[in-house]
Amino acid sequence: MRVLIIEDDEATADYVRKGLREAGHSVDHAGDGTNGLFMAGSEHYDVLVLDRMLPGRDGLELLKLLRTAGNHTPALILSALGSVDDRVLGLRAGGDDYLTKPFAFAELLARLEALGRRNSSPEAAAGATTIRIGDLEIDRLARQVKRAGEAIDLQPREFQLLDCLARNVGAVVTRTMLLEQVWDYHFDPQTNVIDVHIARLRQKIDKPYETPLIHTVRGAGYVLRA
Repeated sequence: MRVLIIEDDEATADYVRKGLREAGHSVDHAGDGTNGLFMAGSEHYDVLVLDRMLPGRDGLELLKLLRTAGNHTPALILSALGSVDDRVLGLRAGGDDYLTKPFAFAELLARLEALGRRNSSPEAAAGATTIRIGDLEIDRLARQVKRAGEAIDLQPREFQLLDCLARNVGAVVTRTMLLEQVWDYHFDPQTNVIDVHIARLRQKIDKPYETPLIHTVRGAGYVLRA
């Protein structure tokens, strides 16, 4: 993996850089938010490690700017701020994972390698906090959905259904998978509950727009793709 560390504490940066290089990864380092934003935006990296409290630009501001610019490189936030509210803020700003200081390097390495594997797979969006498919945007934390910039009001079950499809973007999701993951049924109730909810979801997600995103795979299930 190619990793960018954005960290103003030299001791922490050297420790992480040395460990990652020993593990066989390529590592660059930026000592402040301004340089970090420039490097993350101008070079390709497989994963970012960034502190929250940085000189130049705050880590959360940096992340928001990257995401707004369309840069979705997985980012692990490394911070001494470890409350639930702090972690939620970090994830909502565009972070994909959050690790508090002090930390064990083995855990940091495992989390980074997991992010790298996820980013290189077709299901890269499955664990993201914000998923984008074409002009559809799903904020999984805020449970908000937009298409072409317009907010779409979904009922809780409709959101769960869309989220399940989005976490498997491009792959067929079977009726059995939907029953288990959305309704928590481990048997087929022999009803048309899935068909009814898919129809309602299409009315909101697809009907007002030119390009459909929810597709039926006859005899198999459904797939969400641009």
